[in-house]
Amino acid sequence: MVCGLLGRRLGHSYSPRIHGQLGSYEYRLFEKEPEDLEAFLRGGSFRGLNVTLPYKKSVIPFLDALSDVAERLGAVNTIVRREDGTLIGHNSDYFGFRSMVERSGLWVSGKKVLVLGSGGASNTAVAVMRELGARVVVISRTGEDNYGNLLRHADAAVIVNTTPVGMYPDVEASPVSLDGFPALEGVLDAVYNPARTALLMDAERRGLVAMNGLWMLVAQAKESAEWFTGTEISDSQISRIYGMLKAQMENIVLIGMPGCGKSTVARALAERLGREAVDADLQIQRTAGMTIPQIFSEVGEDGFRKVESKVLAELGKQSGLVIATGGGCVTRPENYDALHRNGRIFWLTRSLERLPTDGRPLSQAGKLEQMYEVRRPMYERFADVTVDNDGSLERTVAQILKALEEQV
Repeated sequence: MVCGLLGRRLGHSYSPRIHGQLGSYEYRLFEKEPEDLEAFLRGGSFRGLNVTLPYKKSVIPFLDALSDVAERLGAVNTIVRREDGTLIGHNSDYFGFRSMVERSGLWVSGKKVLVLGSGGASNTAVAVMRELGARVVVISRTGEDNYGNLLRHADAAVIVNTTPVGMYPDVEASPVSLDGFPALEGVLDAVYNPARTALLMDAERRGLVAMNGLWMLVAQAKESAEWFTGTEISDSQISRIYGMLKAQMENIVLIGMPGCGKSTVARALAERLGREAVDADLQIQRTAGMTIPQIFSEVGEDGFRKVESKVLAELGKQSGLVIATGGGCVTRPENYDALHRNGRIFWLTRSLERLPTDGRPLSQAGKLEQMYEVRRPMYERFADVTVDNDGSLERTVAQILKALEEQV
């Protein structure tokens, strides 16, 4: 049985990986131009399709029937070829978004919810939120409720972003500032790459519920797979696949004092997990075209830190890496966002007497004890997990792997 994803420019998609966990059917990517839609849909040999932008509305004229939800939303993201060869369109985004809201733990009944954007994803969010009893306001670029008069809705309890703003590679963009929303309880973002958009990190800093769209992606795929196969799939599969994907996508970031073993641990972790290990200091040297001591000699520490922040910003946009950082990266607060955006940050600690100083400009320039006292609170602010690296390499790797498993 052949199923797949229909779109125009699919690029890298997580859908094959998700559907590979949901059924034994073959799952392909079908990139089609608008003029090819009808011939493909009418003559294709597929059993089922997921449909992504820009075709969620465009496919409707070529279908023989719509489910109630698809007809109500005016959008289709799942197509099934029935036994008689006719095509029926479904909308599993509705189930996916509702599952996301439930997973977030947010209670929206009777509360004001702002939905950013007015496209197809917005229609889904609005329908779900209204069914859950929310008072929904759609914010668009024009119209009565727009970004220019956003603060007239300062009593909003939840903000839902259905726009692509903040999506990779423009990860530093945010559709709105959360300043001026004193009643805000949480933010939901349909974007799932990066794991934490600028909007979600803003919400995290304020102690609010913050959830990206990965859960929705998996949940809608689960319902699609049920239509493809005609069999019921336990909702527990959503949590399992979500945890697996989250772990695979998330960078593992190692911070700590110079010489604490970050590069060695990164290589060992990458080998165990089948990932790529990246040494940020080596990347800095490639970018600058000189060694780190030479960089310090030429432009000083401030110049070095600027290059370092640039390199970390680019590494932080990527997914699934094991990143060994330089010991002083924590001295620039902006590096936290770069590393946290797609990563889980592990602070490797090691006894100061075991730290080498050869070839390390700042370690040689002053006492390690003084450097550590200055940096310790910075490491603490950056770190999600603290790992003792005074023992064996195997023990350190095991601690990190255990923390990763517990997170899932």
